[in-house]
Amino acid sequence: MKSIVVSMTVAAGLMIAGSAMATDMPELAKKNNCTACHAIDKKVVGPAFMDVAKKYKGDASAEAKLITKVSKGGAGSWGSMPMPANDAAGKKQDQMKELVQFILGLAK
Repeated sequence: MKSIVVSMTVAAGLMIAGSAMATDMPELAKKNNCTACHAIDKKVVGPAFMDVAKKYKGDASAEAKLITKVSKGGAGSWGSMPMPANDAAGKKQDQMKELVQFILGLAK
């Protein structure tokens, strides 16, 4: 009986900890097809958003650099696979900024 209570307590604690740490992919990332290559916590084709956040943590110029990279695309920072442009025409800069702020916010 004691082991059942202990097991239930541990399971409840893990569920609470898991939900507190869980972060959902924003709709904007889904709308812009970021999810085809990125996940929050694991490498898919491109790096995990959390890895990007860690790499640029403390870099005051990171937001501007990443907005440009997400908008125009690029390659070489995370391997040989290029990232396609997501806003080459510059018409969705507010969305690109919101996505980059979400990603960088994962490092806090």
